[in-house]
Amino acid sequence: MKYIYGPVHSRRLGLSLGVSLTPYKTCSFDCIYCQQGNTTNLTLERKDYLFLEDILIEINTWINQNPSEASQLNYITLSGAGEPTLHIKVGEFIRKIKQLVPVQVAVITNSSLLADSKLRQELQAADLIVPSLDAADPKAFLRIDRPAEAVSLEAIILGLISLRKEFRGQIWLEVMLVKGINDDLRYIKKLKDAIELINPDKIQLNSPVRSTAMPGVLPVESAKLKKIKKILGDKCEII
Repeated sequence: MKYIYGPVHSRRLGLSLGVSLTPYKTCSFDCIYCQQGNTTNLTLERKDYLFLEDILIEINTWINQNPSEASQLNYITLSGAGEPTLHIKVGEFIRKIKQLVPVQVAVITNSSLLADSKLRQELQAADLIVPSLDAADPKAFLRIDRPAEAVSLEAIILGLISLRKEFRGQIWLEVMLVKGINDDLRYIKKLKDAIELINPDKIQLNSPVRSTAMPGVLPVESAKLKKIKKILGDKCEII
């Protein structure tokens, strides 16, 4: 398959069929921890990267060939090896998936474009949004996420706050912590303040355990993760 992968079993999403809406490593971030490797097309340009009909045909083919697995799907997840919200027809795609198959749709996003009210409106068709916010401190944010030049951390946080006010589905905020980069408790305090304004349904702490884009990217020790979880409150879980 060219555009879909899986289905993948995970603790947080159950059985999920993944979909890529952009070419490989077309993203607005070049995160040091990305298990897919370095970003080769660092961009904020939203456009029609791939033909939606080709992707929908592939999904429909998979469903017809795998009826038993298709009936057990918990989510169709827009993620892949790039930033799905860069596709200018992401909202149309979500609506067409729902016409094709009665499965919930999740969108995993790095949050870089959520300041765009038009995009937030498009995402209303989804059931679950899993945005990321790895740091609320500008220096830590630049070190870990290495965003495209025009990305603003302040705009990301404001976009997340607006998303929570507008979106009726679930929002699970993912935080990737890297040892020595964004796990300082001073950074966590700033992050907590931002998260309280965003008010997600869940906060999901993660730390890299697989191969990463940059060498020397290390996970945070379990004891410290538990301490950070306690600081972030009852909504927080370690995944």
